[in-house]
Amino acid sequence: MAGARRLGVAVDFSACSIKALNWTVDNVVREGDNLILIIVRNAHGYEHALIPLAEFSDPVLMKRYELKPAPEVIDIVSTAAKQKNIVVLMKIYWGDARERLCEAIDHVPLDYLTLGNRGLGTLQRVIMGSVSNYVVNNATCPVTVVKSSVHNY
Repeated sequence: MAGARRLGVAVDFSACSIKALNWTVDNVVREGDNLILIIVRNAHGYEHALIPLAEFSDPVLMKRYELKPAPEVIDIVSTAAKQKNIVVLMKIYWGDARERLCEAIDHVPLDYLTLGNRGLGTLQRVIMGSVSNYVVNNATCPVTVVKSSVHNY
C-alpha cells in the first residue's frame, strides 16, 4: 500500500453507511487508491488482519468473521475496484464505534475517513451520543460525514 492513499469508510451495512460508501467512491476515490471498509462490531472478538475483497465477497469465508455483508456493498466495491483500479480491503474491530474508528485511523493508518450519520434528532444525540461528532472532533485525519436524507429535529 506504499504511496497510495488509504481511504477508510465506516460501514455497518445500514442505509446511511452505504450512502457514505457510494459518496466516497463517486467523489473521493481515484485510480490506485486503497479503499478500506472499517467495520466495528459490538460483540467481543479478536482483531483480524486486513481482509481482501476476494474473501469478503465469499459468503462461506464471511461466516468465519461472523459477518453477512450486504450484496449492495459487495457490488459497489467490486465495481469500483474494476473501474477505478483500486485495492479494496476490510478491517474488523470490536467495541465502541467512536473509539475504534479513531483507533483505525492511526492503526491502519488512514489518510481520510468517511462515515454516515443516522440523522438523530438533537435530543437523541444528547442522550445516545453521536459517533460522527466524536470522530470528527478526535480523528487525526480529515473526516467527511455524509448526512442521511432523513432530517430529525
